[in-house]
Amino acid sequence: MYSDEDLNSAVAAGALSAEAAANFRSHMSRMRALPHASEEDFRLLNSFNDIFVSIGIVILLVALGAIGQALAGLIAPEPAWPVTEYGKAGAEAWAAYDAASDRNNAVTAMLAGMFVAAAAWPLALFFTARRRMALPSILLLLAFVGGVFATGIGGVFLTGAATNDNNSLVAVLVALAALLAAGAAWLHWRRFMVPITVAAGSAAVAGTVLALTAAAIGPDNLGEKVMLSLVLVAGLAVFAFAMRWDISDRARTTRRSDVAFWLHLTAAPMIAHPIFALLGVTDGDNPGVGAAVAVLGAYVAFGLVALATDRRALLVSALAYVLFALTFLFREFGAVELNFALTALVIGSALLSLSAFWQPIRRGVVTLLPANVQALLPATEEPAYAPPAGASPA
Repeated sequence: MYSDEDLNSAVAAGALSAEAAANFRSHMSRMRALPHASEEDFRLLNSFNDIFVSIGIVILLVALGAIGQALAGLIAPEPAWPVTEYGKAGAEAWAAYDAASDRNNAVTAMLAGMFVAAAAWPLALFFTARRRMALPSILLLLAFVGGVFATGIGGVFLTGAATNDNNSLVAVLVALAALLAAGAAWLHWRRFMVPITVAAGSAAVAGTVLALTAAAIGPDNLGEKVMLSLVLVAGLAVFAFAMRWDISDRARTTRRSDVAFWLHLTAAPMIAHPIFALLGVTDGDNPGVGAAVAVLGAYVAFGLVALATDRRALLVSALAYVLFALTFLFREFGAVELNFALTALVIGSALLSLSAFWQPIRRGVVTLLPANVQALLPATEEPAYAPPAGASPA
């Protein structure tokens, strides 16, 4: 399997002409009856060797995390359960137990995260920089950024801030840990340029902003609706950032398109969950007919956005909520025994029909948009295929 990056590398090395690479993409689009930009290509596996290496990486990193946990038990031993002569412990004994337990958890997070991050970087030098393996590169990026974040969170708990009543201070320290993870993602991107890195860094920046906002408002003053609204705003910001990357590569033939794919995948749940939660879908198994219909309306809106941007992440992220809403509606209108079957039939048929007729439907949606907006979106038609001189027609 060869990705767009491989084709671009071959062109840069002179192994392929730019015209030959463009004609190859056009030919594959004709074979698949779908423009190249609409494929949403992203590389997860080069071969089965990626899976083999990934298993080894996971085992090694889990082992290093376990070693960090064991060393933490020596540095800050896990306290014994406080028991007095009469089987009851006083307030001082419980306070000492909680403090010792917090120290153990903090040192565990710090050492385990530090060991994982320290191992992920040199492994990436080989499997990402030299071997250019897809799945191992993703795992090592997540391990590095996650390890740095765990180290920062361990530092937060080690300060003892989590044991006092100053929740705003805790939020600020968590923001610093998230900012540290964002810095780690930026450093990793500068060295390895794995497409998912920008999404990981964006998530860390979003976490930093949310934590600082919570500290400013006061965690005790944050209601569920306020927090959901903040997450929604953060999701929309990540979505806008994804569109910026998408606009810079409308043909989707460079790494920028892969970066945009992961950003859309990050933004989608940050947008979908708050919207449906604010509609009351997550409150129980009886959201009400109004809320269920609103969910279907929101899903249609997501579908229009997905068609316009030629990205399917929003549709996938919202799917569970639509299944729940349709199941409720079928049950509400009497189809109790067949509600799940009817729901699956409707959703499955709709998704397959949308996939089969994606381009005609998308063309109809995009043509309704202003010309200046259309100029920023992926083209609805593939550029004409130009066979080389002397080639026989397919």
